[in-house]
Amino acid sequence: MSTATVPEERVGGRPRGLGAASLGTRFAVTFALVAALVIVLVGSLAYSAAATLIRDSAREEFDTTVSSVAQTLRGSANSGNSFNEFTLVHSETFSFQLINGEGEIMVPLGGGRSSDVLTVTEADRAVAGHYAGGLVHLREDEGPTGEPLRVATVSFGQGLGAVQIVQRLAPTEQMLDTLAAQLVVVGVVALVGAGVAGWLVARRVTGRLVRLTEAAEYVTSTGRLDRAVSDGGNGGRDEVERLGVAFNEMLGRLAAAKEEQRRLVQNASHELRTPLTSLRTNVSVMRRFDRLSPEAQRRLVDDLQGETRELTDLVDELVSLATETYQDEPVQEVVLREVAERVAARGRRRSGREVVVDADDSAVMGRPGALERALSNPVENAAKFDPEGSAPIEIRIRDGVVEIRDRGPGIEESELAHIFERFYRAPSARGLPGSGLGLSMVHDIAAAHGGTVFARNREGGGLVIGLRLPVLR
Repeated sequence: MSTATVPEERVGGRPRGLGAASLGTRFAVTFALVAALVIVLVGSLAYSAAATLIRDSAREEFDTTVSSVAQTLRGSANSGNSFNEFTLVHSETFSFQLINGEGEIMVPLGGGRSSDVLTVTEADRAVAGHYAGGLVHLREDEGPTGEPLRVATVSFGQGLGAVQIVQRLAPTEQMLDTLAAQLVVVGVVALVGAGVAGWLVARRVTGRLVRLTEAAEYVTSTGRLDRAVSDGGNGGRDEVERLGVAFNEMLGRLAAAKEEQRRLVQNASHELRTPLTSLRTNVSVMRRFDRLSPEAQRRLVDDLQGETRELTDLVDELVSLATETYQDEPVQEVVLREVAERVAARGRRRSGREVVVDADDSAVMGRPGALERALSNPVENAAKFDPEGSAPIEIRIRDGVVEIRDRGPGIEESELAHIFERFYRAPSARGLPGSGLGLSMVHDIAAAHGGTVFARNREGGGLVIGLRLPVLR
């Protein structure tokens, strides 16, 4: 036998169903299901407790009535009074039937106002013909209409008959049915309310998530970072709101990084164009190298070496700046005087200039290689911009404040605020080799160590480049 299978309907590559519904719908349905479970559990317990209490109360009322009648008839039999003195009171729940000593019905149910009669059993006849008064026989029975009854037959004594006390159970069960119906109505109302509440809560929560998702999809599809996420005026600080704030801050950082990257590429292409143009010109001259004089050949080779060296330095600085390799070093305690002495020794060896160190024992938490680069760049600049100078280059350190002092030409006051910008070069320095990245790296390294940079012209001529770093001691 072969069987055919019907393919499951799918939406967007997933089966249609609750799993394909929105987060808000699933949240509301889950909320309603949990509420339904609680309502059913609480309603069942409440109904069970109420039903037990009501049934026990009805049984207690029946037992009390039977006990009272039995005690009264027992006293009547002992005193010799006639059972006619006994008063019967009918109600919606209770009814009575009188039988004689032979078990024949004398007064039917309802005190004669109704033709309904209760079946008399052999046990009832035995009680009715008994000599003792107040003898009780209990049983469960059904009335003429099939209604459940609770029956107690109590003897008058002396074989005179008995009274049958009948408790109708239908009113009690009708009351319980009414209670169950009311609980169902209340449960349905509560369930609808829970569903609405779940939907409102889901809408409040997922509405912000939807806006966040739309913003992320916008960034993914367009590549633009100008889409901020609004909190919808809630002003809350819950997890979703914190996620939105973090998302906005992330977009801001990405936008700033993208803009910085764009500027870096533009500036780098501009700075690379000059040495590359010079190299291209010199390479074209190399075609006629054999026709040049020895002096011209020497100048051409020197020029090529200088341009190649400048291009190499520029590329190295660009790579270091773009990759921030100085941040790969482990952070440790660094004594600034030791860093300054290494920088001074290298500066003397490279430039032939005198570099002196005047430092205290200030120590910072930082990366030794990065801090060494931050001090060596201003020292190299001082030697480069004052190649014929004889005054020593000074490195002074006091309480985490590092100053590199020279006696060079200084810089215009209007240009001091720009010298730490990437690729910025003062007009007086544009004829000299360099990339304009050295001091910007000093700024970035100082910022990475929680510090700041400053620059000022030195009294008596020269320039001071400095860093302020938070000290350990």
